[in-house]
Amino acid sequence: MSYLNLSSHSSRAIEIACLDDLRTALAPIRDELLGHSMYCAVDSIPRLRLFMSRHVFAVWDFMCLAKRLQRDLTSLQELWLPPAQPSLARFINSVILGEESDIDPDGQAASHFGLYLAAMEEVGASVAPVQRFIALLRDGANAQASLGAIGAPPSVRQFVSHTLQTAREATTIEVLASFIFGREDLIPEMFSRLLPQWSDSSQARRFAYYIYCHIKLDGEEHGPAGLRALAEMAGRNLAGWQSAKQAAQSAIAARIALWDSIYADLADA
Repeated sequence: MSYLNLSSHSSRAIEIACLDDLRTALAPIRDELLGHSMYCAVDSIPRLRLFMSRHVFAVWDFMCLAKRLQRDLTSLQELWLPPAQPSLARFINSVILGEESDIDPDGQAASHFGLYLAAMEEVGASVAPVQRFIALLRDGANAQASLGAIGAPPSVRQFVSHTLQTAREATTIEVLASFIFGREDLIPEMFSRLLPQWSDSSQARRFAYYIYCHIKLDGEEHGPAGLRALAEMAGRNLAGWQSAKQAAQSAIAARIALWDSIYADLADA
């Protein structure tokens, strides 16, 4: 589609065309991530422990992006104001509801971060480092300093640094693009490559539950809703679409670098 004469097309048609163009532009790097050898390599409990001990920090920093979007798209101040775009507020609030207060396998309220820690404990992966990290944050420590204090691997520190820089410094549309294409749109396909090895495992029941929930929730609800939210936010703003593409590519590249590092270490697990 040519964008030289935007006035000749409806806003919705332009949004759809821009979203299609963006997905096409991201396809090569997205395929690289989804074709990564790491998924098949997580094929034993010791290797799953190593994977989870690194990946848990991506579970944590996911919420930093989500909370930035909630601050931007809803009203969190003392004096409430109606959202400028209620559909965007509904999108991010639905994400927060599920991620911060879902139901665990026992029918109890739990955050997805809490679900992941329980899954780690079930397979014997140590949760002490990430719990110490959270404790340091509660005491007001800097995130990067806290990662250093717990001995997090350089690849984890680099990945979290990229996420936090986006959450702190990027525009709302860049954060949303990173959140959608680096997380919600990718997670169902990434996790579907892990599930077959663990879906029938009695040793990793909670891990299988966690990834199945994300395949279903993100694939059926959050991912499609996020794409609609991005299209609404960017609209006819071609500069905004370009910024979204760059942010999305950067987020996916950061994930590939994390997967590369984990894959390299799995051989010794």
